[in-house]
Amino acid sequence: MENEPAFFETSPKPGVVGKPLNRVDGRDKVTGKARYSAEFPLPGLTYSVLKTSDIAKGRIQQIDTSVAAKEPGVLAIYTHLNLPKLAKTPNDAEGKKAIGAPMGFMPMTSDIIHYAGQPVALVVADTLDRATHAAALVRVSYAAEKPIAAYTDKEAKLFNPQKIQDGKQDGYTRRGDAQAALASSAIKLTGVYTHAINHHNPMEPGATTAVWESPDRLTVYESTQGVTRTQKALSAMLGLPQEQVRVITKYLGGGFGCKGSCWPHTVLTVLAAKALGRPVKLALTRKQQYTSMGHREDQTQTLTMGATREGKLTALIHEKTSTTSPWDNYAEANSKIINLLYDCPTFESHYELGRANVMTSTFTRAPGEAPGSFALECLMDDLAYQLGVDPIEIRLRNYAEKDPSTGQPWSSKSLKQCYQRGAELFGWSKRNIKAGQTRNGRLLVGMGMATASYPVHNSQGTARVRLYADGHAVVQSGATDLGTGTYTVMTQVAADSLGLPPEKIRFELGDTKLPTAPNSGGSVAAGTVSSSVYMAAQDVWERLTKVAIKDSKSPLFKAKPEDVTVEKGRLQLKSKPAKGEDFMALMKRAGMDDVEGSGQGKYGAGYETGRPSNPAGPNNNTETAGQHSMHSFGAHFCEVQVDPDLGTVRVTRWVSVHGAGRILNAKTARSQIIGGSIFGIGAALMEATARDPHYARYTNADLGDYHIPVNADIPDMTVEFIDEHDPYINAMGVKGIGEISMVGVSAAVANAVFHATGKRVRDLPITPEKILGTKSV
Repeated sequence: MENEPAFFETSPKPGVVGKPLNRVDGRDKVTGKARYSAEFPLPGLTYSVLKTSDIAKGRIQQIDTSVAAKEPGVLAIYTHLNLPKLAKTPNDAEGKKAIGAPMGFMPMTSDIIHYAGQPVALVVADTLDRATHAAALVRVSYAAEKPIAAYTDKEAKLFNPQKIQDGKQDGYTRRGDAQAALASSAIKLTGVYTHAINHHNPMEPGATTAVWESPDRLTVYESTQGVTRTQKALSAMLGLPQEQVRVITKYLGGGFGCKGSCWPHTVLTVLAAKALGRPVKLALTRKQQYTSMGHREDQTQTLTMGATREGKLTALIHEKTSTTSPWDNYAEANSKIINLLYDCPTFESHYELGRANVMTSTFTRAPGEAPGSFALECLMDDLAYQLGVDPIEIRLRNYAEKDPSTGQPWSSKSLKQCYQRGAELFGWSKRNIKAGQTRNGRLLVGMGMATASYPVHNSQGTARVRLYADGHAVVQSGATDLGTGTYTVMTQVAADSLGLPPEKIRFELGDTKLPTAPNSGGSVAAGTVSSSVYMAAQDVWERLTKVAIKDSKSPLFKAKPEDVTVEKGRLQLKSKPAKGEDFMALMKRAGMDDVEGSGQGKYGAGYETGRPSNPAGPNNNTETAGQHSMHSFGAHFCEVQVDPDLGTVRVTRWVSVHGAGRILNAKTARSQIIGGSIFGIGAALMEATARDPHYARYTNADLGDYHIPVNADIPDMTVEFIDEHDPYINAMGVKGIGEISMVGVSAAVANAVFHATGKRVRDLPITPEKILGTKSV
């Protein structure tokens, strides 16, 4: 077709993509040049500190700010009585829909207290010390009521929601007649699994620096996983056009889901800056982090399994009960992974929520898949032990060749290879099939494994590439680098797509003035942004090709666009590679200082790896879009040593193998898997936030009492990836690995503990008293 765009297949060719390139932002981080959201020294900057509620339910009777207001350096104290009003709040259905979940309640809009730690005042001063001191002098009296602390409270009213997890998942799902299938099953197993409250605990707490450039133009330096999502929320609440709200996040000190939404402290800081007429900065304290940015909810799962005498699944019935806030129906969608991981003809799931006086829960690394896999993978192991077969064998007997939840074929699946390679690396064949039979001196030794899977979510984003005639390029996208390597991997993608060395690429991100990109969450950023960069590079080459074929001095003069290809920055004929020229020579001859291209990358929307589909041309792959189930898969293998007298558990060996499409950087990808596995080991063995049942207050809201793994708790870890090509997911064939790294980890640990001790602990975390108090099976 005459007007058909020319596309160039540069990304699959050997280059720097996939190589273990060192982080391009590493030097800036270790020298302190990298600025985080609380580190921008704006002219006239002021400092704010939150005063939070001591009670979890009731009303404010009086706020006395008289003493605090007289302290030196105090500039203003804001409460629900004098804080500027918002155009919209999430306190009603319309406002919540406009702003986006999970922030369904805005503090300091009334005298009502819904949870302990709720902001009741904001003190602004000329130094942080003065603001902190003044906040301690604010006196608040309450009319307290008895709070509900959790769904287990006898006063909690339980209900079945129609939708959960931001409305993305039905509260009830049925596929086939699971109850009838269970009744006729030769083997029936049931397990009840509980999961403690977990908090994200990123190294960098939530932080906001807000400055009003004019009465109707705002800039916010924000600790967020998505500048665009924060921009949209602030725009809706403030009643400003979106383009008049700028959000900047150049570096992020971890998020794990808690920075995936716009939270109240951000809005309060913005309003204070508006009222004061000066820039205002707020950084949450570690204690405030526990009540300001969500958590993984406390929950109980009951999983019932039916199987034949040969171990083939016949029915899966999943029920989950968890705590939610007074205003949200948020719950992790645990049942999704249970519904699709193994070949089972029938499935049923129910969700039940109990409202309590707590801050809303939110996305926490692998939301739903992590706790759901804990229940499923432990019960699969129980089935293996009952039949006397190897845990890998029971999984292979139920291997799903297509997605049971939809009937669709997989876009790609390398799970069998993950099992095989993981078992080989781990030495699984040496494992004694009987539990409680292996020792290292007086210590019990156990080996466990579990399957991992995470979906490829639909997502799209854009990028811009500007290629200069002197041989360097600036590449831009409004993405966020969580600290996991986005700056680096996008530099690699741009380098290969443009045929330039990485040092000639400058990748810019983290600003709503740049082309829009999705949140860094749900494992969507790497695939979406890399595909956007690749597509933008193709736009550059298309533009230069048009210049070349119209230039009588070019070797490509009068060539057809479809006959031209690009190799390492050189435009040349496909049939005669010697006939062509370097882009720099072409641009200088044409008097072009630079050329700009833009592109859009999508997940699962008509792409074949390396060949972007063109709806008007022969590369169109849209007939397959939406017809494949798209997931990453993997397997974790764990060895533990358990002290039979003390009940202590130590992870001594770890192997993870994953099939996750194209890996953009071998080094950063390995770090991602290690980090997620450590996250999961923490949830399995030590992480738990304690909420007082009488006052609904957290009693260990700090890193002294909330236990997380340290170096001494973690062995050397072996991580490998299966070389996987997926022709359907996006232009780069990238699935993402941030979430799958945690899925199945807790189950692998729990299964290893069972193999060591013969004791099945279904209550996370697996602490010594639970091992000592559990009877052997």
